[in-house]
Amino acid sequence: MPIDQHLLLAFTLTTIVAMVTPGPDMLFVLGCGMRGGSRAGLLATAGVATSEAVHVAVAAAGLAALFAAAPTAFAVVRIVGAVYLVYLGVQLIRRRRDNRAELSTEAGGMSGRKAYLSGLLTNLLNPKMVTFTIAFLPQFINPGLGQVWLQFAILGAILIGLEFLVDGAVGVFAGRIGGWLRRRAAARRRIDAATGGIFIGLGVRLAVER
Repeated sequence: MPIDQHLLLAFTLTTIVAMVTPGPDMLFVLGCGMRGGSRAGLLATAGVATSEAVHVAVAAAGLAALFAAAPTAFAVVRIVGAVYLVYLGVQLIRRRRDNRAELSTEAGGMSGRKAYLSGLLTNLLNPKMVTFTIAFLPQFINPGLGQVWLQFAILGAILIGLEFLVDGAVGVFAGRIGGWLRRRAAARRRIDAATGGIFIGLGVRLAVER
């Protein structure tokens, strides 16, 4: 395998530590799982993982140079992503008292398609993830071994696999707890409000952080 084994071990251990530490992705998946059930939690994870695959490809292609040369582009994409998250949060809070929105336990409160697309768009519209990927992955690549693209691909596959393992488990667990709570109307309204608050908080964080 064209990759330094010591660097591979260091990368795997570092990524595991980073994954189990609660962050925006985990909170997003948690909210989707509680709102829509285990399936929505898994599909939200799949959306996030898909965007990470794009980020890895972008990192390998060197798109970070664009953000460095054009700070305005970085700011615009960041703000768009923040606005989208806040919009999702506001919609959840506004609809929490709508009796017509009462759904069966099986249907949940968020479709799998919406969970996937939300996870995909939220992470794709976060240029800080691109910057992180570009700053993080190269630390574990040995150019002297050649086939840099393949090394990026191997590390990216590990990153995405761990994303599914950790955040996917969070999504399934949140879905089971959320499914039990959704049988109670008052609890479901609290879930909607809490999930909306999480999304709004993540959006604000994304907008104000540099």
